Amino acid sequence: MFATLGLEPSTEAVYRLMATRTEGWGVEQIAAHLGSTETDVREALDQLAEVSLLRRSRSIPGTWRAVSPELGMQLMLRRHQEELDRRQREIAASHETVSRMISGLRQGPNPDSGSDGGGGGDGGGERLIGIDAVQARLELIADQARSEICTFMPGGGQSAAAIEAARENDIQLLDRGVGVRTVCLDSVRGNPPTLDYARWLTDNGGGVRTVPTLPLRMILVDRAHALVPLDPADTRAGAVVLRLPGAVAALTALFDQVWEASLPLGCDRPRDEGTGLTPVERELLRLLSQGMTDEAAGHQLGVSLSTVRRSMAALMERLGARSRFEAGLRAAQHGWL
Repeated sequence: MFATLGLEPSTEAVYRLMATRTEGWGVEQIAAHLGSTETDVREALDQLAEVSLLRRSRSIPGTWRAVSPELGMQLMLRRHQEELDRRQREIAASHETVSRMISGLRQGPNPDSGSDGGGGGDGGGERLIGIDAVQARLELIADQARSEICTFMPGGGQSAAAIEAARENDIQLLDRGVGVRTVCLDSVRGNPPTLDYARWLTDNGGGVRTVPTLPLRMILVDRAHALVPLDPADTRAGAVVLRLPGAVAALTALFDQVWEASLPLGCDRPRDEGTGLTPVERELLRLLSQGMTDEAAGHQLGVSLSTVRRSMAALMERLGARSRFEAGLRAAQHGWL
């Protein structure tokens, strides 16, 4: 019941037991009933108290009682949403810092490294001009990476050619025991070819999670260097290879933050208990409220223009708004923004 909200199965088992028939029971009785250790039960009780699923009993002083499942779910959803909001603020701050750093590096030296990706660079940044140079570097990465490849894959559904190239590189990595973790957009769940690739990667030992939006396309290699696009609006133009420790550390921290806030492929995103919004609907409202066009918002979310307009029309109907402006006002009044 609470697994997708961060509660361990063993802790949930203690909660379920206490919510049904443990009035007056102590740690010893609970442990015996569940076939667990007293240490594990005490740790579970501490976690349940921390997330407010336990309250002090008034009828039996010195003991605890479980809150009702209905209240428990509301409390866990609220706590989960607050944690997601906190992480989203951290991600936004990291994204802004990283964007400034990458923008400066894109203007740096080594402008003529050529289509073969050569040129060496100054150790801080190297330009790869054109999609062929980028693909050649990815093939080299697949051959030389030693510990882990971490990827942001924005843009929603991927082309057949991109999926096939990624699969070939991933096979080499996984066969050598290199970890592969990828964060995609939530919208890939509705794109069968990309979803099939994500499931294949998961089934073969990789990790795939999804989020409503991603800050940029990025590949981290062994947490030692990174590839980011020369032009975020045109990834075919080429990429920058970053090796500066500060830049790579910032990108690594950004990936870790997004990964922690993302949803494993096999799980569905719950609607926010207070608003009834999905994370994608909330993000769409946020993007449009910032003045982004429908087309740009769709690109950011990895969905089509028609999907954006259809979603916005449904939100306007729920808000009882006759215009986008009125919808924005009412969304703010409802605490949706």
